[in-house]
Amino acid sequence: MLNMKYIAIFLCVFWNEVLGQVRVELGADVLPINQMFTITITVDNESIRQLDDFPNIPGFVKRGTSSSSSTNFINGNMSSSMSITQNYVATKEGTFVLPAFSLHVNGTKYDFPGKKIKVVAAQQRQPDPYDPFGFDPFQSVFGGRNQSTEFVDVKDDALLAVTVDKNEVYVGEGFHTTISFLVSESNQAQLQFHQLPEQLNSIIKSIKPTTCWEENFNIQNIEKEQIRINNKNYSQYKLYEATFYPTSLKDVVIPKVGLELIKYKVAKNPSFFGQNQMEDFKTFYSKPQRIRVKDLPPHPLKNNVPVGVFNISEEIDKTKVNTGESFLYTFSVTGEGNISHITEPNIPKNDIFDFYTPNKMENITRANGKVTGKYTFSYYAIPKEPGTHAMDTYFSYIFFDTQKKKYDTLHSKTNVLVTGESHKNATILANDVGGFYQNIEAENNDLVSLEKQYQNWYIYILLVLFLGGNVLLYLKK
Repeated sequence: MLNMKYIAIFLCVFWNEVLGQVRVELGADVLPINQMFTITITVDNESIRQLDDFPNIPGFVKRGTSSSSSTNFINGNMSSSMSITQNYVATKEGTFVLPAFSLHVNGTKYDFPGKKIKVVAAQQRQPDPYDPFGFDPFQSVFGGRNQSTEFVDVKDDALLAVTVDKNEVYVGEGFHTTISFLVSESNQAQLQFHQLPEQLNSIIKSIKPTTCWEENFNIQNIEKEQIRINNKNYSQYKLYEATFYPTSLKDVVIPKVGLELIKYKVAKNPSFFGQNQMEDFKTFYSKPQRIRVKDLPPHPLKNNVPVGVFNISEEIDKTKVNTGESFLYTFSVTGEGNISHITEPNIPKNDIFDFYTPNKMENITRANGKVTGKYTFSYYAIPKEPGTHAMDTYFSYIFFDTQKKKYDTLHSKTNVLVTGESHKNATILANDVGGFYQNIEAENNDLVSLEKQYQNWYIYILLVLFLGGNVLLYLKK
């Protein structure tokens, strides 16, 4: 449709505003109903990594996007640009308003004014021998352009997969979950993601168990990865990844979810200048999953121990100290599991050491389908009794080992040599403050009590004055 291209170039009026390296182009003010209105975002010398959804226009429906890029070398200098275009189709004739809108492009917000769009009846220009652009010089060679095109569906070879690495776990044991879109290397259908952020948010809400702790791997960029399943090669697009840790005995059920993609039909008889594909939609559905949750074996601490595979590491700034001299001891629990569930070691009361409240530090790594990390507790301690003391007496850690399927205890291997005099019975002497502290419990500083005491004093004084007066009168007689 070459003549329509010339019309678009010479007759359509586009608004173009440059904002730094970002440009926006809006379609024509007057638009035949059989033509598309477009909004194009162009970024110079940079790729478009992030872009908001294009605005909705009253009276129009969105009909897919397209992208293009170009690179130019001028006088030895390279320049490039990338564009993304949103197409709109009018639903009826009339005058419509594109409101002012904002878009975030690569993390920066840009504001754009709107415009009025007048949609008129479909236009079909007649050949004009005096208008060099009024006819299509290729029509006589390749045939008419207005012949109806038949489009056919191309069978796709793709699927939406929600996978888990375990179908049975203990309470507190993690299972890894991914949502991926897989396209086989033999796929011939043209597919395109459609409103992915909105759809993905809805899918995640549907599958996220309410009875689990989530460790989200926070996928920032969707990248293609080549994998092989059942002797077949696929391109995997990982959309979401997390490890879930059940907190109750309730089984975890992940429902079937669907993801809608744009799927293009192709022209049955494609032509060089005609429309050879048509946008359509298809929803791909995953299979539901069920994870059985088992109770931990009986143990006095079964509701308070971490579940996973753990070890300990230790550090101490000095192993030889004097009584009354402080030292720093660090006890770390490391391994794979719910690191956030690791709790402070329970140190028994003793007369050998004073252990102060520890400083805590948590490090979690989410990678390669696993959650690993370290929880560190740093204690300042002061010995009160000389001798060789094993930290194992005070520091041990119980957990449920998912590999051994039983409880295990991690023990300290550090010894501290303490020299000097015993501070075990040392006390702080203070002056005897007499009966003040002995009687303080019996005293009452309540306002009502003080008022009553003053009232009693008044009565005593009046009684003394009365009796004294009577005695004086009697003596005078």
